[in-house]
Amino acid sequence: MASDIHYLGLVELTQRIHARQLSPVEATEAILSRVAALDGTLKTYALVMADRARAAAKQAEAEIARGEIKGPLHGAPIAVKDLCWIEGVPTAAGMTIYKDFRPNDTATVVERLESAGAIVLGKLQLTESAYVDHHPEVAVPVNPWGADRWSGASSSGSGAATAAGLCYGSLGSDTGGSIRFPSAANGLTGLKPTWGRVSRYGVFELAATLDHIGPMTRSAADAAAMLAAIAGADPKDPTAVQDPVPDYMARLAGGIKGVRLGVDEAWMAAATDAPTQAVLQAALTTLKKLGVEVVPVKFPNTSQLVQDWFPLCGVEVAVAHKDTWPSRKSEYGSSLSALIELGHGVTGLGYQEIVLRRIDFRGRVAAMFQGIDLLLAPAQGIASLTVAAMSTAGDNPALMAALLNYTCPFDMTGSPTVTLPGGFTDATTPIAFQLVGPHFSEAALLRAGHAFQGATDFHAKHPAIG
Repeated sequence: MASDIHYLGLVELTQRIHARQLSPVEATEAILSRVAALDGTLKTYALVMADRARAAAKQAEAEIARGEIKGPLHGAPIAVKDLCWIEGVPTAAGMTIYKDFRPNDTATVVERLESAGAIVLGKLQLTESAYVDHHPEVAVPVNPWGADRWSGASSSGSGAATAAGLCYGSLGSDTGGSIRFPSAANGLTGLKPTWGRVSRYGVFELAATLDHIGPMTRSAADAAAMLAAIAGADPKDPTAVQDPVPDYMARLAGGIKGVRLGVDEAWMAAATDAPTQAVLQAALTTLKKLGVEVVPVKFPNTSQLVQDWFPLCGVEVAVAHKDTWPSRKSEYGSSLSALIELGHGVTGLGYQEIVLRRIDFRGRVAAMFQGIDLLLAPAQGIASLTVAAMSTAGDNPALMAALLNYTCPFDMTGSPTVTLPGGFTDATTPIAFQLVGPHFSEAALLRAGHAFQGATDFHAKHPAIG
């Protein structure tokens, strides 16, 4: 085996496995060994399920040997955010309250990954209930690009583990930016699907109408393979849409010549630093060379919407935690508790005003997409945030608002986005950008990401660790 097997792309890995150049058992053992060697420092896993993974790897090996190949995930060791139920396996959601909770069912997304032949290595660490801060008693995942750098909000374990070669892909969730922030921070490709494209059954709820589940991987092709497995209607989740699931892998080819790319220069520059602006301009140059047609647009004002995100999220989080808050308030961290208190303080009239403004904004964004196919956007306004800068974010509404300016609008609209590595800071830490599309345009987003990654190599860079 090559010494850098852990940094193979997911699809590249399974192509080798299906060609019998490598076995699922070898790949799984290699990653488990790497987890054992590095995760004491990186702290990305909440739980490693080594015995279960080894059994799944042996089963995959036998199936592939018989020629029973299930698809591009078959034999790939991946991991899931510790929001996702697995029957009989502890699922804490980053909270001490649930440290001993063992669900009696499995999340639909996990069932579908395993049915597609993926090998689930374990559960990845996250912030408390997937909000902004880690619980005081939970170890914070470390960014493999630099211990002084933020590992990226709630899907921090997913971001750091995938970037460090501790899995070949992972699941994250996004309520205000938590697929996109850790993807940007760790140099990954993150796909936030359209709300309802992926079932939320068996996934701990943060805010029901804002939560999205999606893949975090090292390339658009890998994200396409994972999305194909988890997307689609689910009788256990009535909010999962009935629309047929496209063949995302087949639609990667073809390039993006003629794609109408919306660009609002003023909006992109309004809350971004110089390194982020440089990456956006470089990405735009590359996309133009690939044949996109740039269409100037004016993105709807986001200032009120970002302010509305907090009380709206607070109300929904308060509902999700009604069985344990305030009865067990002393076991909550300060940031999550403050958000729930905010939610309890919202009046019915105030809530309805927020709902109406959200509907209005969603309509304005949908109208904008009548004239364009995709939109260029920052992934976050400040490139490669430090741990020190983020240490007060949960109690710093101004910083949170600045951070959410380019992410939470697309949770409020339910729009799909793909986050792509686009460059590096002077400290050689990753910077990313987003492409955003109208509802159910995941295939177009992934094709654009794949085309960009065919012309650049930012996604192929890895942190110097291990």
